[in-house]
Amino acid sequence: MMQMVHSRFNTLLSASVMSIVATAAWSQSLTWLGTLGGRESRAHAVSADGSVVVGWSYNPAGQSRAFRWTASGGMQDLGTMGGTWSRAYGVSADGSVVVGGSDGRAFRWTASGGMQDLGTMGGTWSEAYGVSADGSVVVGGTEVLAFRWTASRGMQNLGTLGGNRSRAYGVSADGAVVVGWARNAAGDSRAFRWTASGGMQDLGTLPSGYDSVALGVSADGSVVVGYAYNAAGRQHAFRWTASDGMQDLGTLDDSYTMALGVSADGAVVVGYAYIAARQRAFRWKVCGCLEDLNLTYASLLTNGSVLYEARAISPDGRYIVGRGWNAATRREEAFLLDTTPCTLDGDVNGDGKVDDTDLLILLFNFGSQCRR
Repeated sequence: MMQMVHSRFNTLLSASVMSIVATAAWSQSLTWLGTLGGRESRAHAVSADGSVVVGWSYNPAGQSRAFRWTASGGMQDLGTMGGTWSRAYGVSADGSVVVGGSDGRAFRWTASGGMQDLGTMGGTWSEAYGVSADGSVVVGGTEVLAFRWTASRGMQNLGTLGGNRSRAYGVSADGAVVVGWARNAAGDSRAFRWTASGGMQDLGTLPSGYDSVALGVSADGSVVVGYAYNAAGRQHAFRWTASDGMQDLGTLDDSYTMALGVSADGAVVVGYAYIAARQRAFRWKVCGCLEDLNLTYASLLTNGSVLYEARAISPDGRYIVGRGWNAATRREEAFLLDTTPCTLDGDVNGDGKVDDTDLLILLFNFGSQCRR
């Protein structure tokens, strides 16, 4: 009798677990964001909750325009600063502040103020690529030097590593850490990590390699990602920490990879890789696995749609945005991928997956009650 009860319980439990897994898979989604009436769009950044995506799209006249997308409002053209083009590259955590470039000027956009020209540090050109979580710190580059902008100080020159050029691409959540690339005295390109107290730190290269560029940074500034060239002259994605230095994230077919974004805790990195000379979006996790998002989320890609590149990831690692081929419209479009990595009801031990360990924990605690 007891054996029959256990058998029936196990059957019901297995069915429940399968239901949870099926529900999790069903809740994943891929949203193609369309265009502003032109031939192409690209997403470059996403808000913390995934509700706002920014990037740029061509309009019917063939001009590039910065956009801000929401599910309810669709793709909003942010206009220009009086000229013919604009592109958005960064967004604040709540989606209210957008940064980018328009007609040769770095801008900071808000719904109430529109596009604010951030200046050029005396030159003729500038562009903004990153913004802090609260939208108060903006980073980017002029035609020569990297900058860090705040309302109180304006554009601050971040200098170089002894050479004549630099550019900033990423900033920590609090705006205190800036990353990018700069030339050293020998004229080589080096990824850098900048702080007010320490200045510009050269992050080096891959072993026996040359040149490196930092493109993203974790929320606390401790993890930096980008690309560098290895000893064979191949471009590989890297993940840097003070303790481990520059880690080669590898490739999917011994070709090229580039890391473009990183989660708040530095545990998840996204970018693109070439597989048989074809560009594909990837995700890397701290466990060491590099995965083709086209395989992981194949069920969401219909009629030959492809994810070309993953440009950014939300702080919690749930939302990924970038560019792909939408087979339904037959054009390259910005996309929003909801991976729902941390919302599994059956993930008892909180490791982001439902497996035998969760089942054992449930079995050992079956029938228990909380003590009051």
